[in-house]
Amino acid sequence: MHRFVLVAKQTAASLGCKGPGGCRSARREGTARWSSAAKASAVKISEKASREKILTLESMNPQVKAVEYAVRGPIVLKAGEIEKELRKGIKKPFTEVIKANIGDAHAMGQRPITFLRQVVALCTYPNLLDSPSFPEDAKKRARRILQGCGGNSLGSYSASQGINCIREDVASYIERRDGGVPADPDNIYLTTGASDGIATILKILVSGGGKSRTGVMIPIPQYPLYSAAISELDAIQVNYYLDEENCWALDVNELRRSLNEAKAYCNPKVLCIINPGNPTGQVQSRKCIEDVIHFAWEEKLFLLADEVYQDNVYSEGCQFHSFKKILYEMGPEYYSNVELASFHSTSKGYMGECGYRGGYMEVINLHPEIKGQLVKLLSVRLCPPVSGQAAMDIVVNPPVPGEESYSQFIKEKESVLNNLAKKAKLTEDMFNKVPGVHCNPLQGAMYAFPRIFIPSKAIEEAKAHKMAPDMFYCMKLLEETGICVVPGSGFGQREGSYHFRMTILPPVEKLKILLEKVKDFHIKFLEKYA
Repeated sequence: MHRFVLVAKQTAASLGCKGPGGCRSARREGTARWSSAAKASAVKISEKASREKILTLESMNPQVKAVEYAVRGPIVLKAGEIEKELRKGIKKPFTEVIKANIGDAHAMGQRPITFLRQVVALCTYPNLLDSPSFPEDAKKRARRILQGCGGNSLGSYSASQGINCIREDVASYIERRDGGVPADPDNIYLTTGASDGIATILKILVSGGGKSRTGVMIPIPQYPLYSAAISELDAIQVNYYLDEENCWALDVNELRRSLNEAKAYCNPKVLCIINPGNPTGQVQSRKCIEDVIHFAWEEKLFLLADEVYQDNVYSEGCQFHSFKKILYEMGPEYYSNVELASFHSTSKGYMGECGYRGGYMEVINLHPEIKGQLVKLLSVRLCPPVSGQAAMDIVVNPPVPGEESYSQFIKEKESVLNNLAKKAKLTEDMFNKVPGVHCNPLQGAMYAFPRIFIPSKAIEEAKAHKMAPDMFYCMKLLEETGICVVPGSGFGQREGSYHFRMTILPPVEKLKILLEKVKDFHIKFLEKYA
């Protein structure tokens, strides 16, 4: 205490404090002196050239700079700017922006599946397990999931590969879906949406340099996740074209052409398939899948099967066949040798639970040492969101006949899928009535990818604005109607052809209005640039 008083007195003396109020006066003078010194220093600094930033476009990772993701690209940024202007009261020829650029079901008004939300709610707040408001079959699933969590809490980390009981449920689901084809929970990896799984598998596959750099074969048109991941990993994108004249079919002769050309500049060792297709909506036939598997076996390619739209099949005569099932049925020569990673998600189907970021991948025929490397890589990101894992569990372990929630669940599921089927047909029919627009049948998924005729004058104007012609078209559509779609150039397309991708998720009445607006715009666009 005496030492503290002594230090205080010495400090006061150094500040020139004399008598009552003297110290306060000295502090004011000191502050003034400090403020003056700081201002003088700031002026000197500002007179000098400001220090260059460490991170600039020139110094950043060039692979990240090369990444493009059209679904949330320039047109979506422009839509955001227009929304801000509308909120400020700036007049436009429309009252709202309709974001038809992305497959975000709930944002478009689709209602959540009650049972899924009930189980996730019970897992999130276990006190609700005592509530009579929740059905027993939901409580049973929630208790099972919580028992698999550390501390019986959804807030704990899970194993990097995912909660064990959920992986068991995924394996059981795959066996039911594929008519008894065996599935091993140890081959199941829960992921942050399907995108996380796809990026992870590509990361472990890419190697080499120069002509030995890994080539990744992707469909054109493609979902831009693939080109973005390939750019980020500095791998080589190898395009194969889907046959638009034949409802976007996959032709093995085109695969062979693409592969043989690519061998001159890279080492193609990965073949990606999207079934049902995004953005093209085709559903692969069994024969097509058999041909692809034989091609992969013959050419020693690692197969990636993106099957997130497996519940979204609408056209009569079309049926979803998993690559895993067909591979198994082709016999042990194929089933024991072809390396295959298949992906699924909570985001699409009838669930539309994009925000939970739930998903899984099943990877078969991996070398045992590579399996260890994959688990190591997954452990770096600790674990996928545990709430997303819980949501994925309900997708693969829904109510069954005889359970309390079954009738409501099946009613909601069928309502969503039947509604999507109607909207798919409505969209196809309305587009094909518009001069200069052609739309293939929407067999599955949740998008239309119509081909549009763009007059030469419009193409010239697009060049003057340094835009791809379909980007120019889509930007004009947005500015004049408030409708946000994604230009086909963001997905890839044959030279000289133009498209855009549009989701069919809006409610039927709003979708009709949207399609009428697109029709009116397109006719005016043709007249203006004829």
